[in-house]
Amino acid sequence: MIKTIDLDNLFDKYIEDYVYANIGKVNPEEIENKMPILYTEFGNKPLKELNGKTPNTFYKDFSSAELINCLSDHIEKGVGVSDFLYEAIVEKEDAVEVISKKLLEDGGEEFTAYLINLLSDIGKDIPYNRYLDFILYDYPESISELATENLGSSAEQVKEAILKEFRQTTESKKDDRVFNLLVEEFVKHGENVPLYASYLSKYGDERALPFLMTAIENEKISYADFEELRFAIEALGGEYNKTRDFSKEKTYKKITGARIKK
Repeated sequence: MIKTIDLDNLFDKYIEDYVYANIGKVNPEEIENKMPILYTEFGNKPLKELNGKTPNTFYKDFSSAELINCLSDHIEKGVGVSDFLYEAIVEKEDAVEVISKKLLEDGGEEFTAYLINLLSDIGKDIPYNRYLDFILYDYPESISELATENLGSSAEQVKEAILKEFRQTTESKKDDRVFNLLVEEFVKHGENVPLYASYLSKYGDERALPFLMTAIENEKISYADFEELRFAIEALGGEYNKTRDFSKEKTYKKITGARIKK
């Protein structure tokens, strides 16, 4: 078992010693500017609290599972999680697998948030289905929002899983969390109207109509996006009959030209 050590507190003491040793030689602003250098120096300093190892090397020889358990211990005991522990986990080759399994357990709000952030920083595939659980079911709002943010940045990978959940939810009842997620992502990803408008139309909640109507009124919208939005509006039982002029747009010319030839 890895010792629970407050490295942030040890770093604070390191800074205090530095300040004491340099009274009259450096001012507070200079110390503040030098903080990154001091942190690097501290990371390479052998410490008796670490059995003579440095903060940079102390965690290197432990497994991912041991490091994750150490992270959990820090949180349970109210001890700050240092960058040295965090980065040691990120650098482990099997960290994604270990973290993903740990996410299946109920480890508490703060611990779960750390695990999600770790996966985000590692930058590999995330457990999409588990993130959907965090959004769709009874989990703290902070975890739902964090899962939503991560799923939103991986829309293509998670699309099928999301639609599957939407179909299941639609068969029973509408869920405000699902609806809010869809609207939030639709508004956020204006550069990909077809994908996110299709999510809203497939979910089938007419409360999305005002958001779709606002988007379709955008004078700078492309013809292709206009058609996708109009389809989504009609799929939800709405109508959009305002005449719009796309005659100068290349996409419009190609589509209408093909229709005329037929």
